Amino acid sequence: MGAKLGGSGGGKYEEEANASINVTPFVDVMLVLLIIFMVAAPLAAVTVKVQLPPAVAKPGTNPPKPVYISIQSNGRIFIQDFPSDLSTLGDDLRRQVGSKRDPTHERIFIRADKDVMYGDFMGVMNMLQDNQFYSVALVGEDNNK
Repeated sequence: MGAKLGGSGGGKYEEEANASINVTPFVDVMLVLLIIFMVAAPLAAVTVKVQLPPAVAKPGTNPPKPVYISIQSNGRIFIQDFPSDLSTLGDDLRRQVGSKRDPTHERIFIRADKDVMYGDFMGVMNMLQDNQFYSVALVGEDNNK
């Protein structure tokens, strides 16, 4: 809080309140920070020239085609575009995945209509688990478009 000495009115040492804010310290600090960053920025750039050796790693194989299980609102089940049912889901899924891939590491994507009964959905989940398909991902619609 600032004080004003002297002026009109009362005694020689009367003080009046001053409501203005002194921004000089704030400006001083900001200018010091600006100078520090202007000096430090060029020092952070890498100026040492190095010839890097080429990468010789073999490119990875293409990831396997994802397997989708679709559940319609009437309870019908599809693996990719092929119809299936709950009793043959495990065998149909093994056939679709192929014998070369390990089912315990195979990711299965489940797409279900928003009106699917919870019991139908859990029946598919239980059947996947009974057939050693443990990696399951649920697919939803992206509404950010």
